[in-house]
Amino acid sequence: MAGDDRLRVLLAPDSFKGSLSSVEVARALAEGWTRARPNDELILAPLADGGEGTLAAIAESGGWEWQECPAHDPLGRPLVSHWLRSVDGTRAAMELAEASGLSRLPLDEPRAPLAATTDGTGETLRAILDSGVRHIVMGVGGSATTDGGAGMLRALGVRYTGNAATPLPGPIPDLAVVELAGLDPRLGDMELRVACDVTNPLLGERGAVAIYAPQKGAWPEDLVALEAWLTRYADLLEAASGTRARDYSGAGAAGGTSFGLMCLAPRLRSFELIPGVDLVMLETGFDQRLAGADVVVTGEGQIDSQTAFGKTALGVARRAGAAGVPCLAVGGAVTAEGAAVLAAEGCVTLPVLDRPISLREAMTRATPLVVTTGERLARLVALGRLVHQRRGLPA
Repeated sequence: MAGDDRLRVLLAPDSFKGSLSSVEVARALAEGWTRARPNDELILAPLADGGEGTLAAIAESGGWEWQECPAHDPLGRPLVSHWLRSVDGTRAAMELAEASGLSRLPLDEPRAPLAATTDGTGETLRAILDSGVRHIVMGVGGSATTDGGAGMLRALGVRYTGNAATPLPGPIPDLAVVELAGLDPRLGDMELRVACDVTNPLLGERGAVAIYAPQKGAWPEDLVALEAWLTRYADLLEAASGTRARDYSGAGAAGGTSFGLMCLAPRLRSFELIPGVDLVMLETGFDQRLAGADVVVTGEGQIDSQTAFGKTALGVARRAGAAGVPCLAVGGAVTAEGAAVLAAEGCVTLPVLDRPISLREAMTRATPLVVTTGERLARLVALGRLVHQRRGLPA
């Protein structure tokens, strides 16, 4: 291969949820690409949207060290929670899903949507503050909770009093009073940026309960109880904080965890709610890597109509288009609607599957399928460059 034919390829996929992490997808694509074009320079830049896998994607960019602390899962059982600290000790990154995620509950265990809390997330946040870090990035996807962040705030010093006149079932029974006097004073120095991809308010037909609680195991009668509890909680927390946040865009994220943080926002040094993939791109230096790339490859498990609503592949395609870098995308499953969304951004989409197979087989063979797809992409790129050269056009 001629020396001037060497390409710099940026591999920036999201995870294939349920089968491969974004790091594993990037490595599999690299393995396949190298089979066809071994001289190309491959830059692995796995991404995430703020849910599970966000920490792994950020860690892969370099300059971070893994940390751990004791915490509790959504049902109060002890676990070890992990987070990241920058090597200079000034920044931290954490995931709500690490301690309070649905994945923390075994599949064969009955769900307990009325009891699940974010205490473990608060314990992780408190451990970060104990370490001296005040600049924090938090991903809030993948929660098992619908407690409005009440457990998280409890770990940070908020106190709840029970014995309500009309008890309501929920994460904190008999909630009657919310007190902020004991709130951790170190929050006043905290700069918090939250990776959040949803725009739902806290309550109502588009709220945290109606839209997301069924995914966490809530039955119709649970939805009624949770909505009533969350309404009381919102009334009490907003009154105590002097901040009305229930109708803000994104307040319903992670079972209302964003709402809890929004109510505390005036007490923090700074607070931002940022689309997940944009925040991960910022933390991993994506734009700097993109600037030196000749082609970028992204992808995710499903490229479909939902891709239009801020998913990773669309975010990458838009950044690549703005930078004038050709973009390719791979998907475990690709629909015509999803391909059209990316095509509008100048991105060409390729499915991982080359024949009809069952979902079980696809997940079992995910790695070799992605490796093969990486090789196919590289050969297509090589063919395109050959056609341009034969026509006397710049490659």
